[in-house]
Amino acid sequence: MALGEYHLFTWKSKATQQKEQEDYEAWAFPFGEKQREALQTLLFEIYPKESVPTTLIPFLTCKELYEGILKKTGSREEAVDVMINKQKKYKQIIKKKTMATYLAVVLADADIDEQCDYPAAEAVLEKAREIEEVRRSD
Repeated sequence: MALGEYHLFTWKSKATQQKEQEDYEAWAFPFGEKQREALQTLLFEIYPKESVPTTLIPFLTCKELYEGILKKTGSREEAVDVMINKQKKYKQIIKKKTMATYLAVVLADADIDEQCDYPAAEAVLEKAREIEEVRRSD
């Protein structure tokens, strides 16, 4: 279940809700708690004054949007273009000025393996600058 499908007021059994939560966690963090902790560390390096929810919610929303667009386009480059230039959905969650950074984190997240070795924050921020340049050149 993706973030956009999560309904606050549902009439589901506790077991069904638990299963959906576990499925969501497996989608969001396929390498488990090690990945979640490494990701949070990276996000705190990028946004040191933010809290866990204020960084994870935009990240997970961006990840969901990116993966949905990637399925339609089949190309990382096209998915990035759509995300950065045309995506208006969820603009209250992911501000235009932070979209490139969250997208860079999503791209880094897509490239990790079970070691959960994310690139350094500066490398992610450099990728965000590259994404911003693509936006300006279009």
